Amino acid sequence: MAAYDFLVKNHQLDKEQKEFLKHRTFSGNEIVANTRRLALMNMFLHNIGDISGDSTISAQDALIGDSGHRFDYVLANPPFGKKSSMTFTNQEGEQESEDLTYNRQDFWATTSNKQLNFVQHIHTILKTTGKAAVVVPDNVLFEGGAGETVRKKLLESIDLHTILRLPTGIFYKQGVKANVIFFDNKPAAKDPWTKEVWYYDFRTNIHFTLKANPMKREDLQDFINCYNPVNRQNRTQTWSEANPEGRWRKFTYDELIARDKTSLDIFWLKDKSLTDLDSLIDPDLLAAEIVENLESALDNFRAIALSLEKQILPQ
Repeated sequence: MAAYDFLVKNHQLDKEQKEFLKHRTFSGNEIVANTRRLALMNMFLHNIGDISGDSTISAQDALIGDSGHRFDYVLANPPFGKKSSMTFTNQEGEQESEDLTYNRQDFWATTSNKQLNFVQHIHTILKTTGKAAVVVPDNVLFEGGAGETVRKKLLESIDLHTILRLPTGIFYKQGVKANVIFFDNKPAAKDPWTKEVWYYDFRTNIHFTLKANPMKREDLQDFINCYNPVNRQNRTQTWSEANPEGRWRKFTYDELIARDKTSLDIFWLKDKSLTDLDSLIDPDLLAAEIVENLESALDNFRAIALSLEKQILPQ
């Protein structure tokens, strides 16, 4: 919606361009019926698509296969959670879930981690000159196995030029740590396309709340200035040995590929809440994060227990 509003506000469009913007510019996937209806209504209210025409949002699972469509831009906030699963009714009439693993020839790695699958899928559907901005949880940046394979391929096959580290709690619920990865697709080449990755740490010593201190547009202005969308090749670090508190820092391909498991999970700022009592997180935020971490741990233990139960049940 923000992309549509930006185009309408900043460009004088002729009749043909308006028709293209309305019917052939935006599309997406949503497998949850109620959420899909809300998304379609939102688009109709923004004058995108037509109620009597073809749907702009498909109800199909985007991860099942390559639709063949290629896009100039992908702006995505895929569903969080490590596992893809399918719910079904067994012979006893009980509900069970089963992990889904997508075996696609166009993927670099086969995994049930849907975040890694979405990153691979988005790379597949981009045009050779396409660009993407994708919200991903921290595990995409450090998870081993398939995660390491995907990160190495990303650094080699595309220009993964920017990672924005977000504060906790602004996506989904408190305690969920997310990032935005920005990358440009590239044609096949002998040498890696990523020369350096620029990081903006918008997390360390930054805390927002829904009511007392909500995040505002101007809070991101420093990142936008550092990103330098007008000339991305002309960037300047704000971090240096003389200014260790700078939030904008670059790492070269060689530095990243040499890290254990090619981890892209990097921080360099000191957490002031650990040393400065005046910088402590508000008690309600701290309590919410503790609850979230405990609930996440319980969910993981339940999944392990269920998996073990299935393994020891008599056949």
